[in-house]
Amino acid sequence: MRRPLPPVLVVDDEKNMRLSLRSILLGEGYDMRLVESAEDALAHLEKEEFFMVITDARLGGMSGYEFLTTACKRWPNTPFLMITAYATPKLAVDAIKSGAMDYLAKPFAPEELLHAVARCAERHQLLRENAALREHAVEVYQLDRIVGQSQNMVDLRKLIQSVAPTHATVLILGESGTGKELIAGALHSLSNRKNRNYIRINCAAIPENLLESELFGHEKGAFTGAIRQKLGRVEEADGGTIFLDEIGDMSRPLQAKLLRFLEDGTFTRVGGNEELKVDVRLIAATNRDIIEAIRQNNFREDLFHRLNVVQFRPPPLRERGTDVVVLADNFLAHYNQTMNKHVKGLSNAAKQKLLGHHWPGNVRELRNVIERAVILETANEIQPGSLPDFHLEGRLRKSEEAPVIATGDRSLDDIMSDFERQLINNTLEQNRYNLSKTAEQLKISRHALRYRMQRLNMSTDAQGDEPGSQA
Repeated sequence: MRRPLPPVLVVDDEKNMRLSLRSILLGEGYDMRLVESAEDALAHLEKEEFFMVITDARLGGMSGYEFLTTACKRWPNTPFLMITAYATPKLAVDAIKSGAMDYLAKPFAPEELLHAVARCAERHQLLRENAALREHAVEVYQLDRIVGQSQNMVDLRKLIQSVAPTHATVLILGESGTGKELIAGALHSLSNRKNRNYIRINCAAIPENLLESELFGHEKGAFTGAIRQKLGRVEEADGGTIFLDEIGDMSRPLQAKLLRFLEDGTFTRVGGNEELKVDVRLIAATNRDIIEAIRQNNFREDLFHRLNVVQFRPPPLRERGTDVVVLADNFLAHYNQTMNKHVKGLSNAAKQKLLGHHWPGNVRELRNVIERAVILETANEIQPGSLPDFHLEGRLRKSEEAPVIATGDRSLDDIMSDFERQLINNTLEQNRYNLSKTAEQLKISRHALRYRMQRLNMSTDAQGDEPGSQA
């Protein structure tokens, strides 16, 4: 259901005209405020919202033209309709130059007035809906959507807050499913461009021969099927942000044109000669090894340097420690709500199973796993049996024998702790969370295993000697 419109402001120094306009507008259900001078109208505009203003050209005191010039500068998004008994082409031009959206000559038919008012009402509703959609889009990419308590995620959020208010070009490098699009969206939503368009293009999803036209537009007749001029996405993004996902899949000829665009914002539509210019912030992302792509001559090194003003590298889920459980709880709450379920949480055995997985699909894979678990679970807590066995996913691991541990700036103790945690988790998973069998395989006592798990902040509750329902 649409929200009611704000009132119309009617400005006319003739009482009979004000009453006549009031009668016409009330008949169509419009609310209104009636004033007799431009000065009163400005005072009303200061304290109340109006979806349009109807003003006479000749008023006592400040004239209608002076009122238009002043009011349009202060309220540029409010449409103004001018009415006058002295209709000449010159006065009509003056009214439009002063900022009037439309011009009516007295005497006019009520239908003429109502048509003009209806157009303004429709325009106001569309602007309101667009603002709501834009606000919703920004909400989707709020910083708090980037969930995680690990230090690398805390640092990532701080970097986003530092870079977002600038105009810097950004390159996001990371595995598929690590949240590159969330980072790009957060950078836009925290920037001073947040009220302008945020345009997203997946370069891998558009055929190579159409990507240039999608990005920069084309002129009528530029190629077979180009039956009319088409504006490019960079023009739609003017004043806002454009996010080019999977930029590593872009062809080298188009990379050269993108490099030119990045230099000064200029471009030419396909089949056109006119040089156009826009003000756009560009954010690019890829899951490819960009340095290897440069070495193989698949990606331009000069474009890499131009994009790489600020670089983000969201960590893969396997390097985020207990963030796996934090994210799982977040997804659980979401799917409880959308599916009208009441699963209270994750059992300790389920947490250990999640922590022991390598997560080749990263956060996207975890989200799917929790959705599946919520669908299948009949108990109060997610049990290991409601989770996949991960045998198929485990084949995607780079090395089953030696888990990959990213060093970064961490100490040797931290690196060794992560390695030990992954090794224990993997062995627990293989032995269906049976502590005795896990200890036997690791060639340590059951007591020593529990001690190591406690030291690594790994839960040892409900880890019996028999798999039972945890199988």
